[in-house]
Amino acid sequence: MQSFHELTSGSSLIRFTLERKNVKHINLRVQPDGEIKVSAHPDVPYRQIEDFVEDKSDWILKQMKYFDTVRPIPMPEKDFMTGESFRYLGKQYRLKVMEVETDEHVKFYRGFIHLYVKDRNDQGRKKELVSSWYQNRRQVIFQESLERMWERIKSYGINYPKLKTRKMKTRWGSCLIKDETIVLNNDLIYAPKACIDYVVLHELIHFIEKDHNSHFYNLMYLLMPDWEQRKKYLDEEMIVNI
Repeated sequence: MQSFHELTSGSSLIRFTLERKNVKHINLRVQPDGEIKVSAHPDVPYRQIEDFVEDKSDWILKQMKYFDTVRPIPMPEKDFMTGESFRYLGKQYRLKVMEVETDEHVKFYRGFIHLYVKDRNDQGRKKELVSSWYQNRRQVIFQESLERMWERIKSYGINYPKLKTRKMKTRWGSCLIKDETIVLNNDLIYAPKACIDYVVLHELIHFIEKDHNSHFYNLMYLLMPDWEQRKKYLDEEMIVNI
């Protein structure tokens, strides 16, 4: 159960959510979207939690300022007109819009994204077709990545997982261990295949080691020695545009 709180530190107002759960220490996280999350055991007095957050206020404000500087600027709405640029697998490609009488579809051909639509002025239909094409590519590209990374890790004796995709605000992937499922962020389709492979392998290793401890990172270095460069690209270069 979460509750919402706020306190004043100096001239700054700090708003945070508090979750009571069975943890040993008071835990505090600042999310990339600016949300401040605190968790503590039900027996910990609220005053102690408040003091803890206030003691960490300088660090909290520093983190929020940092995330403000690196948070992607919202991109303007697309018009889905010929010449517009769309990101796909780490590169930008121009859109070509063509009117057809039947068989509306999208295909990637010779360095362009070709959009075939009955009415080139129907913005909603054009967006629907392009979004559907991206979703189809996710199913193919992400599955191929899972198969590649599975070859690297299958000797460790884990089951081949199911794969799902969805929109995520603060992470590129997640691992549902009990369900034997990997969930990938929809926006990964805009990243290079090497970065997709990094995220997939990262989540696969969580089936072996739940926490980000030394064993986890030893496996990352063993199975993908350049994983830090791939992660850096995702952290610094990925600004989605659809």
